[in-house]
Amino acid sequence: MTRKYRLMLIMLAMLVLSACSERTEDDSALRASIVTPEDEKAVALYKSQCLSCHAIDLGGRVGPSLKDVGTRLSEDEIRNIVTDGYRGMPSYRKILEESEIQSIAAWLANMNEEQEGDT
Repeated sequence: MTRKYRLMLIMLAMLVLSACSERTEDDSALRASIVTPEDEKAVALYKSQCLSCHAIDLGGRVGPSLKDVGTRLSEDEIRNIVTDGYRGMPSYRKILEESEIQSIAAWLANMNEEQEGDT
């Protein structure tokens, strides 16, 4: 095996391992936000549809931070953004059902209020 080939294999293995490690990030912020069965559905949707851009802790990656988004936007504004998209965010109108969009919007809008109530 040539040295160049071996180096490429090592780099590929490192890339694969680093991609897999992202999946083990701490989701305690998400788990702490679950108050009702509806919240549990919203968190599952967030993990499957939003996490890759907005991060497991809602801190943002490619997309902006969603921490305390309910203090900046109303539930209706959040629902409209998820439905129609905004700036770089795609529309989820054809991806999620209206009830799923509403669930995520309600959860995001009310999450910070629920966490404030715990303190």
